[in-house]
Amino acid sequence: MTRMSESASLLASAIVTGVVGITSTFISMVVVDRVGRRLLLLLGGFQMLISQVIVGSTMAAQLGDHGGIAKGYAFMVIIFVCIFVAGFGWSWGPLGWLIPSEIFPLEIRSAGQSINVAVNFLFTFIVAQSFLPMLCHFKAGIFFFYGGWAAAMTGFVYLFLPETKNVPIEQMERVWRMHWFWRRIVGERVGMQTSWKEHKIVIKVQDT
Repeated sequence: MTRMSESASLLASAIVTGVVGITSTFISMVVVDRVGRRLLLLLGGFQMLISQVIVGSTMAAQLGDHGGIAKGYAFMVIIFVCIFVAGFGWSWGPLGWLIPSEIFPLEIRSAGQSINVAVNFLFTFIVAQSFLPMLCHFKAGIFFFYGGWAAAMTGFVYLFLPETKNVPIEQMERVWRMHWFWRRIVGERVGMQTSWKEHKIVIKVQDT
């Protein structure tokens, strides 16, 4: 009877988190062109970070060595897991596919998207295969581990990702040239292309 109730609880938790994830993804589809990519990523990353820290702290404080947790704390953990899923569902989940499709130039879009898909699935496989062994070794610390990655991702977006909302593909290179960091790289590349074009024009003029 206890085993059946545990299975029912796990099934209910999976259904709830699945519904939360699907709903938050649809919310992202509705608001992403209104509020922008950066804001959703920053809010979602902060939401995931806070959720991981609270869940990890609760598990570390309540589980201890006896492996049990009070019912009230269990509900709190489920709520913050849902908050984490929602934060991922309207930010890093869908936008991890949307933003790469916007930032690549037409000449390399197919190659860039192929690399993006391959890397995405590779790290999904790594996380899925390593989570349980790491959970056994780190225990509640696993949540702080992933919380640290959420903080790093959010910091990367804040510092290095420009806003691409309502930017046509033809003007995307201008966005990178105006960014405080990427303009050093993109500007040099544009300068090299311009010099090469001018060089070819000079050669054609000399040939004629």
